[in-house]
Amino acid sequence: MPLTTIEPQRLYLQIAGQLRQLMADGEFVTGARLPAERDLAKQLGVSRPSVREALIALEVQGLIEVRTGSGIYVRPVPAGKLAAAASGETEWGPLEVMSARQVVEAEVAALAAQQASRSQVKAMRSALQRMREAAQQGQIPRAGDQAFHEAIAKACGNGVLLDIVQRLWQAREGPLFERLGTYFEHPASWQAAIEEHQQVLDAIEAGDASAARKAMQKHLKQAHKRYSASWRRAPAR
Repeated sequence: MPLTTIEPQRLYLQIAGQLRQLMADGEFVTGARLPAERDLAKQLGVSRPSVREALIALEVQGLIEVRTGSGIYVRPVPAGKLAAAASGETEWGPLEVMSARQVVEAEVAALAAQQASRSQVKAMRSALQRMREAAQQGQIPRAGDQAFHEAIAKACGNGVLLDIVQRLWQAREGPLFERLGTYFEHPASWQAAIEEHQQVLDAIEAGDASAARKAMQKHLKQAHKRYSASWRRAPAR
């Protein structure tokens, strides 16, 4: 297969571009099954999470179909749509965003542990309770999740860091994140996330910056791991 090793710069876009070009050239014809995720990663010389992001992008664009338990197949797409898909790629990669959050939000949590007021801690506690209530009702507790992390950012005492955290959260509103969530967000994953949030809150309430940093790092590493797991189920159409 004529795949070439690529440089680590906006990886998922480059991977998606190579696969899309192979479709246009007839290397992957309509109905063909693509190589497994691990095989693509090996041939391209990149990580499996990067391949995962590229495949999600191609699925969002309607170019491939993920059939859980079977594989990933090329959909019938007019040649013009292939070119149009390439021109519309601007979104940050979801897993790349989550890696950035590990760096930023761990330090934000540490600062919050040192500076948070009682009212700010109360806001965190309230957001976490919203998450619990939504999860108990079988809903995706994303609103409470965002409110929790933003409450921590507001408590860190740095407006620039607050803006960065909010921008990283805005990235979650894109179609790639939404599609990824249909595969990897489920009651068990959210329950684990809620308990990880509780550990972050406990450390902030105790004023323990080191513990808050470690708890946030643990939470976001686990979140990244959950989104990098094996394909779980087919998304609702």
